[in-house]
Amino acid sequence: MISTAIQQLVNYGLDTGLILPDDEIYIRNQLLMTMQLDDFTAPEGEVCYTDLESILKTLVDDAVARGVCEDNSTARDLFDTKLMGVLTPRPSIVRANFEERYESEGPQAATDWFYKFSQDTDYIRRYRIKRDLKWVTKTPYGDLDITINLSKPEKDPKAIAAAKLAPQSAYPKCQLCAENEGYAGRMNHPARENHRIIPLTINDSAWNLQYSPYVYYNEHCIVFNNQHTPMKIERATFRKLLDFVGLFPHYFVGSNADLPIVGGSILSHDHFQGGHYEFAMAKAPVEKKWVFPGFEDVDAGIVHWPMSCIRLTSEDDARLVELADKILTAWRGYSDEKCFIFAETDGEPHNTITPIARMRDGKYQLDLVLRNNITTPEHPLGVFHPHAKLHHIKKENIGLIEVMGLAVLPSRLKKELFELADALVARTPVSQYPEELQKHAEWAEDILARHPELNGDTVHLILQDEVGHVFAQVLADAGVYKMDEAGRAGFVRFLASVQ
Repeated sequence: MISTAIQQLVNYGLDTGLILPDDEIYIRNQLLMTMQLDDFTAPEGEVCYTDLESILKTLVDDAVARGVCEDNSTARDLFDTKLMGVLTPRPSIVRANFEERYESEGPQAATDWFYKFSQDTDYIRRYRIKRDLKWVTKTPYGDLDITINLSKPEKDPKAIAAAKLAPQSAYPKCQLCAENEGYAGRMNHPARENHRIIPLTINDSAWNLQYSPYVYYNEHCIVFNNQHTPMKIERATFRKLLDFVGLFPHYFVGSNADLPIVGGSILSHDHFQGGHYEFAMAKAPVEKKWVFPGFEDVDAGIVHWPMSCIRLTSEDDARLVELADKILTAWRGYSDEKCFIFAETDGEPHNTITPIARMRDGKYQLDLVLRNNITTPEHPLGVFHPHAKLHHIKKENIGLIEVMGLAVLPSRLKKELFELADALVARTPVSQYPEELQKHAEWAEDILARHPELNGDTVHLILQDEVGHVFAQVLADAGVYKMDEAGRAGFVRFLASVQ
């Protein structure tokens, strides 16, 4: 039985091209060593398999039964990654493959190959990504993408307890560091034996390309500094982003902002996110054209989008860097009491930018989204942040991905929305809702008032649509200039101040 599973994994490696026929005996012996087995009985007849997940489960179950692997979710993930690491070619081979394709077939052929490779090695676990719930909601701002993320593994209590007991280590410094490539992991750091990165040069400095193991959209990639250095939005950022889309014109790339609340989750390591996908914000039109003095050659304007976005387009990337830097400098020091925008309070800076770059019709394009992270007693998590009445759906920071029109919602919502659907169909009084649904009570009453026709057949589609509209409101809350007369007048005042 276990010999069959080992041969199935070897065959999987051969079928995906991770290993070559010359490697078969060697790889099989490496797998035996990893499993702590010292003999192998060749299975009779043809060895078939259905999917990678079931092969790995068979092998890990056997390792757990023999005490080779602990029985908790994290230890299992560490162990099956170790198995996949045996099949994963060394970095030098992967990079040579990528470079050869880039040179002979072009950037898209290179990334197509690397993306499939990152899935074949199980670094991106296809079978987990499939579990994510995804839908699209039509809104006045365009079609917003909604996803409830179920692919990020939730730790079980045994794994949490083991992580607490694990010795603390500062290596690698964070999950984005280049030192993760091939790292075995531990109870409080994921295994990365099957992880490979592609070195890049942008702005004459060493960076790397990899994919996100939790693919939120097509070819969701991460571009990260070779040095463990903090996030910073500055002139060089625009240069790096445009250099990247010059190398990979079929990808967009953007950066989270560099301040807490409006920034991403990892501010300690300078990185961007990109991919082969067009978000609602990229499709949104320019609603008001603007000419910046001295930059008459750059097409500019305010984008019709709930978050305050300036779009710059030019064939000359150096001109975009110049103008974007001017706008950033102006915004860092800009205050407008009428719109409750303050550059700083008590010496703490509040203004920054979320920048996104792409190629469009052979021209370079930069979207600059204005951000401000001020807090007040009424809005302790941020004035330009989802307001409290939306926290039952989305409480987390609005980072780059959300800014562009994709909601990444917490996994708890899957269960809550199913239970809420039952309560809505049964017309259960909100006072009788269980505790975990109480936070949705006001929203549920509002949905029923607007959808008296709601029944068992329509409830799930109605709820999905309503979640999408909550996300549209989240974006409106996070926009520094509202899409009303006063907000637009404030936006124009800022643009006029950029000299």
